[in-house]
Amino acid sequence: MDRMKLWPHGALIILAGAIIAAVAALLFTRYERTASAKEAPLAARVERVDGQVGLNRSLDQSQNAQWVEATANTPISVGDRVITRDNSRTDIAFTGRNFATLQANTSLDVLELSNQKNQLALREGSALFDVGALPSGELFEVATPCGAVDMKQAGLYQVAIDDQGNAVANTLNGLAEVVGQNGSGEIQKGESLTLSCQSGQGAVLSRIDKGQAGALVDSYYRYRYPKKYDGRYINYDTYLGDPYYYDPYNRDISYHYVSEYIPGVEDLDDYGNWQYVNNYGYGWHPYAETAWAPYQSGYWGMDYPFGLTWVSNEPWGYAPYHYGRWTYASNEWFWIPDTVSTYPAYSPALVAFIPVSQSTVAWVALGPGDPYTPFYYDPNWQPVYLNGTPAIQERIVNLNVPGAVNVVQVQDFTRGIDPRVITTIDPQTVARVRPVLDPMSVDPLRRAAFETRQAQRRFDVPPAIGQRINTPVVASAAPLAAMNRRDLARAMRVEPVPSNLRNQKLQFRDERAANVGTRQPTTNAGASIAEQQARERQMAELTTRASRGDRTAREQLRGLQRQQVEAQRAERVTGQQAQGEQVRQQMQTRAQAMAAGQQQQLQQAGIRRQQQAQREATRQQAITNRQQPRTMQQPNAQGERAGNQRAPQNVPRAQPEMRRLPQPQAQPRPQPQRTRPPSYQPQQMPQRVIRQPQQPRMVRPQEPPRAQPQPQRLPAPQARPPSQPRAERPQVQAQPRPQPAAPRVEQKQGPPAKAPSGPPAKKKPPA
Repeated sequence: MDRMKLWPHGALIILAGAIIAAVAALLFTRYERTASAKEAPLAARVERVDGQVGLNRSLDQSQNAQWVEATANTPISVGDRVITRDNSRTDIAFTGRNFATLQANTSLDVLELSNQKNQLALREGSALFDVGALPSGELFEVATPCGAVDMKQAGLYQVAIDDQGNAVANTLNGLAEVVGQNGSGEIQKGESLTLSCQSGQGAVLSRIDKGQAGALVDSYYRYRYPKKYDGRYINYDTYLGDPYYYDPYNRDISYHYVSEYIPGVEDLDDYGNWQYVNNYGYGWHPYAETAWAPYQSGYWGMDYPFGLTWVSNEPWGYAPYHYGRWTYASNEWFWIPDTVSTYPAYSPALVAFIPVSQSTVAWVALGPGDPYTPFYYDPNWQPVYLNGTPAIQERIVNLNVPGAVNVVQVQDFTRGIDPRVITTIDPQTVARVRPVLDPMSVDPLRRAAFETRQAQRRFDVPPAIGQRINTPVVASAAPLAAMNRRDLARAMRVEPVPSNLRNQKLQFRDERAANVGTRQPTTNAGASIAEQQARERQMAELTTRASRGDRTAREQLRGLQRQQVEAQRAERVTGQQAQGEQVRQQMQTRAQAMAAGQQQQLQQAGIRRQQQAQREATRQQAITNRQQPRTMQQPNAQGERAGNQRAPQNVPRAQPEMRRLPQPQAQPRPQPQRTRPPSYQPQQMPQRVIRQPQQPRMVRPQEPPRAQPQPQRLPAPQARPPSQPRAERPQVQAQPRPQPAAPRVEQKQGPPAKAPSGPPAKKKPPA
């Protein structure tokens, strides 16, 4: 009996222990698969691809670090690596304000992406980093084999590895700090720092050449804003005066409705408009056809650790497919973003999958109000949810919207998706199937997801390049260990600088006073010719592929053609700058010569004026000396004219000379002189007019020329000749006026007997 009584109690104890163990295991599992939002990895966007650009998911152990071709709108995250080949370029958007442009033959690794720190690694090539916003406490760092470049302010920076293996950091705008094994040092705006990777060798700090800086800024903005840029930044000073003229944050209305932390927000203004949607606020509507629906143009790919990811072919297709929700209103689709005040959480695709059958795959866009918990996968492809539990989909608001459910065959799911391969489905069939948010939880979807990897094109990286891009880099601090990779720093070959070395002051050779130009990465001899030949071969190959209908080849060909045009334009700009500098020097030399000549002419003119003033003073003194005896003789001459019949003829000649010479401007006054002798007219008129017929022969041809030579020569330097001829004309014309009256008087009195008295009056002026 005792044995029978103990059996139930023992069984109950064992059963209770099993239940406790199961609950503990469940809680342990639940804890392991839950993470905080702060630890969630963010994603950046491959914004633009021109040429050959490769992508490597280095943390995806199942992929064995294979390189694949990168396309526009591809998300990248921690552990991903991007590389460009010859004549290629790509843009990466980390947020809606911070970007990077990778030049040809450049590699860039993502070490850390969070809301407080963006840490990258540049092991080869050259890249420009456009940091539009950098709040206090946030860090934007680029690690290199020689040291780390920390951007301390918003601005434009270039980081490059030259042919000697040195790291070159150019601060085109902003403030940067270099942290290396030899200490730390700041790089101000307009400065360039060359840091050697060899321990013990110092750094070189110099000024950025304005011509090269202007060409660099012009090339960047021409590539990034081809539709808006007008070429003004070719002048580096113009850029420094207004560096944010093209900043979309100041120009686009989309930043009023979308968080600036979301990459791709800068594309929305160009490809759609904002309208008010009832119950949801403002929504964005793309410029598309009436039958258009979201998630219909692009392809599906596996992205570790996020899983099945949608990559859109639409130029604006990043932000609306990884953030927010879609709603259907007024027969149009609208994207409803999250509130601007919240920090956005990235999602690989905001859709619900519908496992219709073994041979088909279906999905529908999530709408406002549909529950969704962001998650990512661990190395075993088990979901890890952020701050919550898996959301259970009871209903999807867009299931009943016409054309919202996209259904394709499995073989098409692993290829590119477009409206031509999408089929319709019976709504009743959809209603009987429960949608899921985790495609890995359903076997048919899981198999289809892994098969998408086979459709990605492989990207060849030569072993020599692979060795160079695996060079260890120096960072100010080790990157934060991601949830999916605890040994991230060792896997990415990152060497942090010890704190005692980081606090030391970097010793460098200062060449700023010498105005040394920026140390751009140099090229080997004949590199330009080799690049041109490689570009021509690549363009020929792409032309052949494009003629066969390859759209990717056609886009790459257009990109190479644009790069060729930009390279030619840059060469012309460089030549024009050199020619302009030469012309400026010639103009300065010519201006100096002209200034010296003008100074000499002014000195000579001053000497001439002094000489002229001296001659004028001498002339005036001589005139004054000549006038004094004539003034004394004038009363006697007037007395003689009272009793002499020919004396009146000398009055108009002698008096104008006396009044004309001392004051040339008062010469037009001979007429008042003729008013003086009226008291003598009753006696003189008969005698004076009798001999008038002989006056033109004796007086007029000879006497005026004697008085004219002096006044015409003397006033010439002072522009007085016009006044003197006017004074002479009254003298000549005043004498003929009495002649018409002479014949009438001559008939009454006849010729006088004192005609010989004319010669003495004629000799008086010379005396």
